[in-house]
Amino acid sequence: MTQDASRPDLSGHTVGFIGLGLMGKPMARALARAGASLVVSSRSPGPVAELAAEGMIAATGSVAVAGQADIVILMLTDTPAVESVAEALLPVLRPGHLIVDMSTTAVAATRVLAARARAVGADWLDAPVSGGTVAAESAALTIMAGGREASFARALPLFQAMGRRITLVGDSGAGQIAKTANQVIVGLTIGAVAEALALAKAAGADPARVRDAIRGGFAESRILDLHGGRMVTGDFTPGGRVTTQIKDLRQAEELAEQSDIDLPALGLTLELFEMLADQGDGGLDHAALYQLFGR
Repeated sequence: MTQDASRPDLSGHTVGFIGLGLMGKPMARALARAGASLVVSSRSPGPVAELAAEGMIAATGSVAVAGQADIVILMLTDTPAVESVAEALLPVLRPGHLIVDMSTTAVAATRVLAARARAVGADWLDAPVSGGTVAAESAALTIMAGGREASFARALPLFQAMGRRITLVGDSGAGQIAKTANQVIVGLTIGAVAEALALAKAAGADPARVRDAIRGGFAESRILDLHGGRMVTGDFTPGGRVTTQIKDLRQAEELAEQSDIDLPALGLTLELFEMLADQGDGGLDHAALYQLFGR
């Protein structure tokens, strides 16, 4: 079930939002632009204060968010962060509560949390996103969901305020499986573009002109466009950090092991990103992988 989004009117909706980092803050703003009333919380007080100054309601923590909103969106850094917030939320959930985890969370943990939410009459929808900060800021995210159809339908207007392509992939965990596949493709393709442009430079051609020359052919991709552009200009201001890519690829390796499948290219790409982080570049955009080859 895939939806091409049309922008909804969320006037009268109160939505909780926990996690206001690089992605969460513009996503919350997209919901507010659509008319929703936002109750927000984050580990760092700065983004909460910033959005409160824009008219959103600052909550003192995740439990306070759930006390004021029946739908609560999570946009957190990693699986342990999601599990930590869930441990605070689960005791206060009531029938009718819907937790929408838009973080990139491990599949096994997602299924456990969904079962626990359902056991108290609430529900849990995994709905990770792709597109980075550029898509978050333009409300053009790709959203891949896992969970019950009724909960997906309930959350769909919120997704339509934040994204363009929205798909219910299957039951709990299926959205996270799709995001894991997405991150494997992203990581390996960044590696391919980095090596190709580094080869062009080493062989004596201008990598920027090589990139221009191959645009529109079989090598064309969103990664060649955005990340390739960052590589040739040397602008590695983080949209998606190296450390985040490492976290996602490690989760992909764990899922591959649990699924009894060997993915050798995944392992090599993870090693390359880990090398980049080991040399002190973990906070850069993941396009900085180019620096391993093209300094």
